Amino acid sequence: MLSVLRHRTYRHLFAAQAIALVGTGLATVALSLLAYDLAGARAGAVLGTALAVKMLAYLFIGPVATALAERLSRRTLMVAMDAARAAVALALPFVTEVWQIYVLVLVLQSASAAFTPTFQAAIPDVLDREEDYTKALSLSRLAYDLENLCSPMLAAALLSLVSYDWLFTGTAAGFLASAVLVVSVVLPKRTPAEADEDRWAKTTRGFRLYAATPRLRGLLLMHLAVAASTAMVVVDTVVLVQDVLGRGSGDVAIALGAYGVGSMAAALALPRLLRRVEDRAVMVPAAFTLAAGLVALTAALAAGAFGWAGLLALWAVLGIATGAILTPTGRIVTASSTPNDRPAAFAAQFSLSHGWFLITYPAAGWLAAQAGTGAAAGALAAVAVAAAVTGLLVWPSSDTTAVEHVHTELGPDDPHLTGAHPVGSGWVHQHAFVIDGLHRRWPARDSPEPRDAERKVPAASSAAATRS
Repeated sequence: MLSVLRHRTYRHLFAAQAIALVGTGLATVALSLLAYDLAGARAGAVLGTALAVKMLAYLFIGPVATALAERLSRRTLMVAMDAARAAVALALPFVTEVWQIYVLVLVLQSASAAFTPTFQAAIPDVLDREEDYTKALSLSRLAYDLENLCSPMLAAALLSLVSYDWLFTGTAAGFLASAVLVVSVVLPKRTPAEADEDRWAKTTRGFRLYAATPRLRGLLLMHLAVAASTAMVVVDTVVLVQDVLGRGSGDVAIALGAYGVGSMAAALALPRLLRRVEDRAVMVPAAFTLAAGLVALTAALAAGAFGWAGLLALWAVLGIATGAILTPTGRIVTASSTPNDRPAAFAAQFSLSHGWFLITYPAAGWLAAQAGTGAAAGALAAVAVAAAVTGLLVWPSSDTTAVEHVHTELGPDDPHLTGAHPVGSGWVHQHAFVIDGLHRRWPARDSPEPRDAERKVPAASSAAATRS
């Protein structure tokens, strides 16, 4: 997997991502302590509101920022967003009112909502070999997991030497280092945007791509299952460990670590596994595993048979299944969009997948507080089951990249029809199919178009395929 780091441009981008994630982890700890200083016992409510602000920024700001910045170079955009995030981190120690936290978090996460999809969309252009891109996705997943495991430990070590205000300085240093690393590389130029597309169309392009592509709709449902299980883990682990099991606060970190280790294990195993099986064959069973895990948790809590060893094992399984869905996501998005549409596609993926947490985080917190963790687990299990079943139905098992389809609106001399042959009132041909200016709708599975010659190609088997 580490062989991909021989590529200088990707190595610098990955280092930028990893350093920025460490800074983000430090900010998370520092923000918790700042909220407690300002709100005392209401710190949980403050953090919950800040988390909701974060998700709203991810849901709405990402596509807008991507559309507005479409004519900027990707490097310029990412450096500007790193600078904005560093400025916010430096401002946070001077906060004196709770509302100021919400404003700064909105600015910080809006910058992240513009930075992250741009970064994700650049990687398949930098690494044009599918095998390298798959390794890069696994490394990216590992970076997120290591951030979840290492940043709290680093923060604890630093807090033994300095006050939490200095953690924000470390956060700003991380973002500035990320900016320097991005500046140090040259990114491939993206295809110019279509001049006749209005601003609203640019903003909604990624969402329309998702609505029109069956595998992307299925992917979005896989992420709903992830959101259900992740909310249970992130929000209710402390309740399960301390209230239900009566264990100490240190065991909360151990339980979260088991979840992180499971996700890391999946990220390490997937590059080799995805050489042999299709992405759907990994992701759909993983969604059902998440649903089954939450059902098992609900049953154990109801029966009073919930124990420490069982929690660690279940959290590790949920981590593995979560990693099995999140790691290949970039392959699916890349295979479902043209290079020109990738920023919009990744922005939509970023926004929509995080949008699910606006449902699952409140459900995990409010239901646990009002009706108990068993009720919260049951509700989230129902969400995960519905997501897995619907995703199975929405994402066709016969999904392929190369799709045979008919054009009736193009003339016989159109360059796009090279190699096509006449059929009925149109022209039929086959190529790596994505929704774009020439292909507005996905061919119906029950279409009368001839499909005997269709070549079965896994949906994400050629992330760098040339779009005809």
